[in-house]
Amino acid sequence: MASLSTSNSTLLMALVVGCVMMAASASNFYQDFDITWGDGRGKILNNGQLLSLSLDKASGSGFQSKNEYLFGKIDMQLKLVPGNSAGTVTAYYLSSKGSTWDEIDFEFLGNLSGDPYILHTNVFSQGKGNREQQFYLWFDPTADFHTYSILWNPQRIIFSVDGTPIREFKNMESIGVPFSKNQAMRIYSSLWNADDWATRGGLVKTDWSHAPFTASYRNFNANACVWSNGASSCKSNAPSSTKGAWFSQEMDSASQQRLRWVRKNFMIYNYCTDAKRFPQGLPPECKNGLSSCPAF
Repeated sequence: MASLSTSNSTLLMALVVGCVMMAASASNFYQDFDITWGDGRGKILNNGQLLSLSLDKASGSGFQSKNEYLFGKIDMQLKLVPGNSAGTVTAYYLSSKGSTWDEIDFEFLGNLSGDPYILHTNVFSQGKGNREQQFYLWFDPTADFHTYSILWNPQRIIFSVDGTPIREFKNMESIGVPFSKNQAMRIYSSLWNADDWATRGGLVKTDWSHAPFTASYRNFNANACVWSNGASSCKSNAPSSTKGAWFSQEMDSASQQRLRWVRKNFMIYNYCTDAKRFPQGLPPECKNGLSSCPAF
């Protein structure tokens, strides 16, 4: 889907001025990630080209990136747990640390065989979340790998699936909405049991006879500003145009049309239309027809 364009000349200029981007596709999972828990249930395979997480009744597993990032275009291909995955959650997200953390979430809620996965998204800024939007996917995410992307720049956060935008969260600090722009974040992923809430509100429990459950990852790529020792690899005094096209990227008309198509046909929950949840009034980013939370 031709939606978010990238200028090769701009990227070349970025290299010339020394705004170092991390192009992780040329490396591998050994270089970019650490398996952080699971007692061997997380594995890096195929000379670093594939990573798998597994879950059984004793434990799940997870990994995190070696680098922290402050803005970037992050892509990862995932193939989710097949068959009866009810009760399982595969989480893939960016997050900082501390009590006022920032976070950008993809979470895939498993389901009974033949029922669709639910793609759950959320955005936290300064420790405040409650911005859930949920979608069905227009394909079987267990049959093959698909690309899940987060574009995060000072103006917006865009969630995309196979290049199709499904959600945009704009910087609306001008109306008092905090935005993630000062805290570096690592990439995390985990596969874990959440059968107390994940599938139909916890009504459907994990069937451990199908264990181990396995999710797979490949083709990680990060065009991003790496944060290290209190400084960014992107020079602060360089013009934004030299930081790569993603740094000032926004959705063109074709992308906006595709976003509307997704929201009309596949969105199943939007916090911005859940008035019962916010008896004191909807969050400010939901009001006045702001495009981060359009109701279709």
